[in-house]
Amino acid sequence: MQNILIVGLGGFIGSIARYKLGELILHLTTQGRFPFSTLAVNVLGCLVVGVLAGIAERHEVFGQEVRLFLFTGLLGGFTTFSVFGLEAMHLIRRGDLGIAALYVGASVILGIAAVWLGFKFATMFLR
Repeated sequence: MQNILIVGLGGFIGSIARYKLGELILHLTTQGRFPFSTLAVNVLGCLVVGVLAGIAERHEVFGQEVRLFLFTGLLGGFTTFSVFGLEAMHLIRRGDLGIAALYVGASVILGIAAVWLGFKFATMFLR
C-alpha cells in the first residue's frame, strides 16, 4: 500500500506540473498547428529522466521508494514518453539496436494505430 501512495503522490505532482507547463507554453506560443506544449513536456521529461538515471547509475543515491516516486510517479505523471526514451536508450546502450528500433517503431506505429482504432470504435458505438 505504501508503494501505491508513493507512486500516486509522484503522479499527482507530475500531472500538475505537466498541466501548468503545457498551459505556460500554450500562452507563450502561437496557437498554431504544431503541438509545442506536448513536445516541450516530452523533451523536458526525457532530459530529466536522463539526468536522474545517470545519477542513479553512477551513485547509489536513490532507494527503491525514491525511484518509485521519481520515475514511476513524478515522471510517469509528467510524461510516459520519458520512460519510453529511457527504455529505448537502455536497449541501445546494451547493444540491442534491432530490438531498440523494433520497440521505437512498434510503439509509435501501434500507438497511433490504437488511437485511430479507438476513434473508429467510438464513432461506431456512439452514433
